[in-house]
Amino acid sequence: MKLAATCIALAAALLPLGAADDTVKIDTGLVSGTSTDGVRIFRGLPYAAAPIGNLRWRPPQPAAPWTGVRDGSEYGPECPQTQYPNGSVYVRPMRPLSEDCLSLNIWTPVKVGDRQRLPVFVWIHGGALTRGSSTSDVRDGAALARKGVVIVSINYRLGALGYLAHRELTAEGPAGPGGPKDQNRSPSGGAGQGDDPLLDGLSRRTSGNYGVLDQIAALRWVQRNIGAFGGDRGRVTIGGESAGSWSVNTLLATPLTTGLFHRAIGESGGRFGRGAYLKIDKDGVVSAETVGANFVKAAGVDSIAALRQLPVETVLAVPGFRTQETVDGLVLPYEIRDIFRQKLQHKVPALVGSNADEMTTLGGGANLPTTMEDFRKRVATQYGDLAKDFEQAYDVQSEADIARALLAAGRDTTFSWHMRTWARHTVTVGQRAFLYLFSHAPPSPRASELRAFHAAEIPYVFNVLGIDPREAGFAYTDVDRRLADQMSSYWANFITRGDPNGPGLPKWPAFDLKSEPHIEFGETIRTGTDLFKTQLDFQEKFQNQPRR
Repeated sequence: MKLAATCIALAAALLPLGAADDTVKIDTGLVSGTSTDGVRIFRGLPYAAAPIGNLRWRPPQPAAPWTGVRDGSEYGPECPQTQYPNGSVYVRPMRPLSEDCLSLNIWTPVKVGDRQRLPVFVWIHGGALTRGSSTSDVRDGAALARKGVVIVSINYRLGALGYLAHRELTAEGPAGPGGPKDQNRSPSGGAGQGDDPLLDGLSRRTSGNYGVLDQIAALRWVQRNIGAFGGDRGRVTIGGESAGSWSVNTLLATPLTTGLFHRAIGESGGRFGRGAYLKIDKDGVVSAETVGANFVKAAGVDSIAALRQLPVETVLAVPGFRTQETVDGLVLPYEIRDIFRQKLQHKVPALVGSNADEMTTLGGGANLPTTMEDFRKRVATQYGDLAKDFEQAYDVQSEADIARALLAAGRDTTFSWHMRTWARHTVTVGQRAFLYLFSHAPPSPRASELRAFHAAEIPYVFNVLGIDPREAGFAYTDVDRRLADQMSSYWANFITRGDPNGPGLPKWPAFDLKSEPHIEFGETIRTGTDLFKTQLDFQEKFQNQPRR
């Protein structure tokens, strides 16, 4: 390490005149970036070692230092994944795929060497934990950075490569401090120091959750290095959409992130339903190790050692894996919903919300029943004894109401109920929460069909309308551009102060348990109370119903 530090110092001394202003020193070496309109951009910076070979299905290890100046002008590879189905609005051009993908990108408005310290926004991309990358959501962080924020976007392992649990992996895996007794986890690890710097000093063994550990490793990288880019490590906000919001919810729940962030933003995604356990089946959810054993069998091998030898393309092609974080006693000592119920989550302000028409792009409108008889069969299958309550809550009186009701129910079950629950838990522990509904339909050629679809708010949050190939044909107007400027300002204000309000913006009331106010981003911005109250109260009753 002394030799590496000497080489870094020597390289800095040998830089051409003027180059030092464009070069940053981090804990693994020197890196150069690019700039555009006053924003400096550093791409593809490794925050952990490549999880390849014997490091596949192991916690992230430290990135190796380098000599000289690393070129930070290009994004790193995306983590291995498959493309979205043809016809999906989420199909996009992807960068090269590689298991050597644990990198991050930074947009900073601060000149290198300045002593200014700006708030930091770490963005975690969506994609059901199976797709996406550090560029798939953000697209370009420069516009938001110009509002006084240092933006960081990260990759993390996806699918089975990021979330596989297996008894062999548990036996060799990182140590954990223990969890609920009914978890029935293996105690074979014993106490003492492990060989993993992220998890040193813990006891017991666990597996899975590698994608979550990647995210934690990235947050630790931010704590060590973001000051070099003008960021304030004492003002870090984590945020994400869909699976990125699931991840934020998970990072709030895990004890491994103490001190790593100070605010949270969740867009359309929470984990307040039933969780999966490492070794036991519970509440109708099969254990993660059972899922892993079935995955190994489906791959046509009989051991983790053999699975590690398979090409990544073969691993990706194995069907039927359930990608989900696991209650393992280490990353998650309890189910996320129970951690929040017990007020054990990290107590930080939260900005959370969902979209009015989440399900129009997620298959929610496919094969809907057209008769009341078929509708009632479907509702009875999903909601059981609460089927009649469902009809009342969603005001289904005839066939004409079926599609509307089922799309709304899909939105609420999957998204809106989780976001209201998140806001409630936040204020219950004495922190401020701000709840939103995005109801504006982006002006796509399919606007009347898709309306305010899942992820439609992201270009508005980052103020990057029209720069993505997926937005070809979108006829943006001044209404859209004004909304994007306002939403990105709300987000920047929250990242900066924990409060989205600021000069020139309509007042966004803080959430409270009495009237549960929210702000709605539509053609205009307006406020309201008791968002979808009848429907979400029904979902609350359903979610808390004992399962057979």
